[in-house]
Amino acid sequence: MDFEQFEEIALMVGLTIIIGFMMFIIYDLGKRSKAGKFGMAVLFFALGLGMVGFVVKGVLKLTMNI
Repeated sequence: MDFEQFEEIALMVGLTIIIGFMMFIIYDLGKRSKAGKFGMAVLFFALGLGMVGFVVKGVLKLTMNI
């Protein structure tokens, strides 16, 4: 395994952990503010949209072989 492969794997693992932690933060924010189901859905949609964009970009890079 060369440095580039290690770097790619470490980046994906690290970003997965960070995205999971950010989802927990959004959940905790909704729980502490006593948001209902609709409020929680809005929080996840609005705050999670940037993470979804990043994931979609990664998937597109893999499928287009760039």
